[in-house]
Amino acid sequence: MTDELRISRDIAASPEEAYAVISDVTRMGEWSEECYACEWHEGFDGPELGATFDGHNRHDDHEWTTQGRIIEAEPGRSFAFECSMHGYHFSTWGYRIEPIRRGCRITEWSEDLRPESALEYSKQLSGIDDRAARNRQTMAGTLDRLAAALERDLPQKTGADAAQP
Repeated sequence: MTDELRISRDIAASPEEAYAVISDVTRMGEWSEECYACEWHEGFDGPELGATFDGHNRHDDHEWTTQGRIIEAEPGRSFAFECSMHGYHFSTWGYRIEPIRRGCRITEWSEDLRPESALEYSKQLSGIDDRAARNRQTMAGTLDRLAAALERDLPQKTGADAAQP
């Protein structure tokens, strides 16, 4: 089973600013509804190909930890990682960043790689019956919170700059 989801949001920040925030996995808990904390594994302290980290997740009274491995790290362009549990790569998550006139468009995407045989275990572990619907909801929320944080931290534009669409 390979199901792919994509959600996009335009944000008034440069692609480089967006990448810096997205690729700092230790800040994921600020954006995500489900992943409340991440930390780099020993020997890693930032986004580079092959770097690994733990992601701590929760939904209602369910909690679980996954391992991430970075597979794309192109500043200002893309960031992606594989998610595994018990040595099994069950999904891939990523962000594409493209420049637009007033900032950047961020597309968050995920691929669900779980076979049918793993779906019931996944439901019991997470308490989530419809993973695709949940991911659509949390991805939209993540992008909204990223936009709010990035746009809040930008200097206010005045005069002719403020009038530009």
